[in-house]
Order: sequence, then structure tokens, then C-alpha cells
Amino acid sequence: MQYLISVVHDQATLATPEEDAAIDVFNERLQTDNHWVFAGGLAAPETATVIDNRDAAGMVTDGPFLESKEYLAGFWVIEAPDLDVALTLAAEGSKACNRKVEVRPFR
Repeated sequence: MQYLISVVHDQATLATPEEDAAIDVFNERLQTDNHWVFAGGLAAPETATVIDNRDAAGMVTDGPFLESKEYLAGFWVIEAPDLDVALTLAAEGSKACNRKVEVRPFR
């Protein structure tokens, strides 16, 4: 089963060199242990563009969808046999990137 591990951050700062190194080690472990599907870091919220084309409104707005103290800073998509393994991996990812994470299974 695949899971999304979302990295939640509350500051507009990038990872430190130490955090980057720990993330690299974690990513390598995910790959070695066949949990890796895809991962990525995201630019700051102010670089976002929101598009709302419901009812063909075609509304485009610069900036994040919500003004919030926390934002999505990055993510991992992993493969794990069950939620317990996904949660264990997420805890290791949280420690590596020094940020809170949220785990959600794909449907």
C-alpha cells in the first residue's frame, strides 16, 4: 500500500545543511529497503498560485490557498505493507527533516 508523508513546517526557512544530510540518509534507506516511490521539497507558500475553475470561473490568485502558520514543505510517497510500518518510517522522516509530518494512505 502507498502512503503520503507530508512535511509540515511553520517557518519560511529551508533545511539546514545538517537536516539536508539527514534527509539524504533517510531517502537512501527508503530506496535500499524498497519503500521509496517519490519525494520532493516544495518552494515557499508565497510562490504558490491557486486556480479555481469550478463552474468555469477561471479564477487565478497568487499566493497560498490559505493564510496559515503551517504549510506543506515537502513530501514522501512511500510503499509500506501496513500503517504500522508507514508510521515507523514517518517518525524516522520527521526526525531526519526536523519537522512535523502527517501520514495518509492512498485510496
